[in-house]
Amino acid sequence: MTCTSKTPLLSAAKNYAVHHAAFSTSPLKELEPRISAGAMHNSLERCDAPKCHPETRVAVQEELFSWIVEGDNDPEPKKINWVTGPAGTGKTAIMGTLADLCHKGGFLAGCFFFSSTSTSSNRRTSTALIPTLAYQLSQHDEALKGAISNALEGDPIIFKRDLQAQMETLLLKPLRETVKERDRSSWPKVIIVDGLDECEAEQFHFLKAVPGRKPAELRTKQDAQEEILKVLEKALLDPAFPFRILVASRPERVFRLFFDPEQRDIPFASVVLDEKYKPDADITLFLEAKFKEIRRKYRLAASWPPKDAIPTLVKNASGQFVYASTVARFLSEARNANPHTLLNIALNLKPMGTGVNPFAHLDALYTQILRSSPDPPLVVKWLWFIKIWGSKGDDKPSPAYAVNFILETFEGEADHLLGDVHSLVKVPPFDDLRAPYGFYHKTLFDFLDGFYRAGPLFLHYQPRSNFVWEKYTGAIRGKLVYYTPPSQRRSKTSPNVNLQFIQMDA
Repeated sequence: MTCTSKTPLLSAAKNYAVHHAAFSTSPLKELEPRISAGAMHNSLERCDAPKCHPETRVAVQEELFSWIVEGDNDPEPKKINWVTGPAGTGKTAIMGTLADLCHKGGFLAGCFFFSSTSTSSNRRTSTALIPTLAYQLSQHDEALKGAISNALEGDPIIFKRDLQAQMETLLLKPLRETVKERDRSSWPKVIIVDGLDECEAEQFHFLKAVPGRKPAELRTKQDAQEEILKVLEKALLDPAFPFRILVASRPERVFRLFFDPEQRDIPFASVVLDEKYKPDADITLFLEAKFKEIRRKYRLAASWPPKDAIPTLVKNASGQFVYASTVARFLSEARNANPHTLLNIALNLKPMGTGVNPFAHLDALYTQILRSSPDPPLVVKWLWFIKIWGSKGDDKPSPAYAVNFILETFEGEADHLLGDVHSLVKVPPFDDLRAPYGFYHKTLFDFLDGFYRAGPLFLHYQPRSNFVWEKYTGAIRGKLVYYTPPSQRRSKTSPNVNLQFIQMDA
């Protein structure tokens, strides 16, 4: 929203919504193209992002919401809270549901949802983090918006500086100028950063050796993630920063080291998504609701599914909501079988290998779905192409029809290959010329990237790169090509009307 009066932060926050603001102040026009609108909780890109099913994850949501709203009343208040758990335990669903809840109550100051499977590159790196938070904060208060505008005017190249400088210039300095005389009880309470473990590193130097110069070291994603954590810590240590920060990630080493009590200057809280929060009971509720939807959709008898089906699936899930949600999509979205047959397949899948693998049943399910494609090795190549192509650095994801243009060897090949993997891939309607492909969960590529997990479906790095390069160079060889958009392929008008020129960049 665009504030039209100097309203308190709380009342302004209640009506906040994501859109392209028409900034009237010139410096703020430089902020808008730097943000990641897709990383905000109510963005169009996240319209089908996972959320907690009604009556599930209640205990953990209540605990976190209480900390956000009433944390100042704790004997030892903590300004940062780390939510962690293994892959597939529902962290993003919990954060998304909490963001919606805080937004409705006026408690959400800002948020950023990282995603390594997003086709928008600015959700995969830290480049847009501070500008996006600054944008959201500028929408809460006219005085703060003015201070951020002045900061941009005073340092026009701030976006070329590091995160520490951006935090200081775009957030902390404006806050110091505007919050001194304010009643903090009326402000939004929390900034939410989800999926921080999915943040990738950007390379700012040539990595190859240059005569007379030592080659730069590769910047790792752990470097990028640690930098963000330190920037957030700097903000929390500033007296002018009034917000709590809620961070969600997998329990990877960089986060375990950072959230070590002996290493931190500020106290922190943490929530581990383990058996304490009774995931099996929540997964049972989720599956019961989904099976009810499937019964209604296919007009199945009330006796379906068999009594032992849900307990078996809950056991196979091992606390992973991603397994349960994938099963539900597998049963409801496959095109060539009925729910009875598909449920029997899911119940009788046998994990591969003999070692300890907490994702064994999820891997077996992924394998089954991918093998249902007419050409499993080729569909795996397509999935890697879509992911790698989405990492090419363009903040605007390529629409699915453009990806099909590059990949298809015959008209309709995309539907032929991907028609049976809709439970893994978000496939837009054939006549949608804007929507990109998407993936439901990062664990799909954790699986595909694991030699022992993916088995025969594993594709080494070099063949992936070769496939991408061959397809891309094949598509641009002529530079100017004729292409029939999907929406016009079935047109009854003259074929000449159906052709469009497309300019492909080399």
